[in-house]
Amino acid sequence: MGSLSTDMIENNPAAFPVSPLDPEEFRRQGHMVIDFLADYYREVGKYPVRSQVEPGYLHKCIPESAPNQPESIETILKDVQSHIVPGLTHWQSPNYFAYFPSSGSTAGFLGEMLSTGFNIVGFNWMSSPAATELESIVMDWLGNMLKLPKSFLFSGGGGGVLQGTTCEAILCTLTAARDKMLHKIGRDQIGKLVVYGSDQTHCALQKAAQIAGIHPANFRAVQTFKFDSFGLSPVELKKQVEADVAAGLVPLFLCATVGTTSSTAVDFLPGLCKVAAEYGMWVHVDAAYAGSACICPEFRHFIDGVEDADSFSFNAHKWFFTTLDCCCLWVKNPNALIQALSTNPEYLKNKATESKQVVDYKDWQIALSRRFRSLKLWLVLRSYGVANLRNFLRSHVKMAKVFEGLISLDARFEVVVPRYFATVCFRLVCSSDEINGGNEDVNEVNNEINKRLLEMINASGNIYMTHAVIGGIYVIRFAVGATLTEESHVRDAWKLVQHHANLFVALKAQGLKIM
Repeated sequence: MGSLSTDMIENNPAAFPVSPLDPEEFRRQGHMVIDFLADYYREVGKYPVRSQVEPGYLHKCIPESAPNQPESIETILKDVQSHIVPGLTHWQSPNYFAYFPSSGSTAGFLGEMLSTGFNIVGFNWMSSPAATELESIVMDWLGNMLKLPKSFLFSGGGGGVLQGTTCEAILCTLTAARDKMLHKIGRDQIGKLVVYGSDQTHCALQKAAQIAGIHPANFRAVQTFKFDSFGLSPVELKKQVEADVAAGLVPLFLCATVGTTSSTAVDFLPGLCKVAAEYGMWVHVDAAYAGSACICPEFRHFIDGVEDADSFSFNAHKWFFTTLDCCCLWVKNPNALIQALSTNPEYLKNKATESKQVVDYKDWQIALSRRFRSLKLWLVLRSYGVANLRNFLRSHVKMAKVFEGLISLDARFEVVVPRYFATVCFRLVCSSDEINGGNEDVNEVNNEINKRLLEMINASGNIYMTHAVIGGIYVIRFAVGATLTEESHVRDAWKLVQHHANLFVALKAQGLKIM
């Protein structure tokens, strides 16, 4: 009977009376999903921020095979609530302070809806002229907001493109730099090319170097130091470059960072660009996190020197109220990207492309297909305006300052590195006398204490923070930036940190070992 029923359904079109894209059914189900998400945003602060499930939990909740017959959206949404939501770490929670923010907004979400609804594949101008032209316009808008040199804008001979992530932006620019250099010295010399970052540079650079065919031995993570606040020093870079040149290697690419992942350190762009220029290196400035803040005049100085770089990027999906994914990349020389990444098969040839009067963004990225990302960025810029966007960012910085001030009032804690933006790196500090009579390595034990403290806090589900190790010191990172976060959430977070710190003090008072 089961087999007969299945055959009847599969061979009977009447069994599916509604088209997969019926406008009225789309309207009905769409309203239900919007209501579901609106309720989620209203209640998101009540969920444990970090998911509390164990690995493999979902296999116990979901059948082993897909349903043969259709299920209603009502049933599916019930399962989303029952099975999916518990397995989420809630990045939109007002109590989310981990990693870097993934700040959403109504405008960003609605722009994503429009983009998904149109579902265009905008690989070249002809495939959807509006997608290409809006992207070019929005990237010039945003470039002007950042006061980027005109040489980075379409209006000045450069140009901007929306990538998915910084990983893609770095890979594309590194590939362009590689091909440009190999054109000069010969493709058989690829084994001599050297890529530079710091020991604080995002791992995306190393991955890009691997993909681009750079010999693993030619990847340089130049050491940074506390007296430089862990920013990359031009002096240290030059020492490494000089040693490589003396060894017969060819300096190729430098990735300088404004707002490193571990501590939001800032590399000294003017000096680094000067060193790079001496050796003909491509300089990419990765401002994935902090670039957003640079639309505010008081933070713009952090990217001073960008005029001497070759490319610049930041992630609008981190701290600019635009949903994932949306990485903004500008280059001074688009032809370098195009020459490295372009393909021109017969089936994509068209008069617009051949006229050389249009941008074909397929030649500015890794993949052929691309989404209509500019639509959501356009909605964010228009819905909130530059003044409000600046004030949103300033409010997050102000809340981070509040948290930093609370730390300063408790002598047990210290802020480990300078706070430049809205991320505070701190730790609980126990003296040698407090740690088992002073017989153990103080820093090692403090690292373990803070590791345990962070895990206890996160396990509570009340807030979520992450860590970094900077100069051998384990720090707890408190990154403000979730759209729904208010000062009360920041103050409550600090109370929770103090509460768990008090547990260590209680252990000591009872004569028990902290470790």
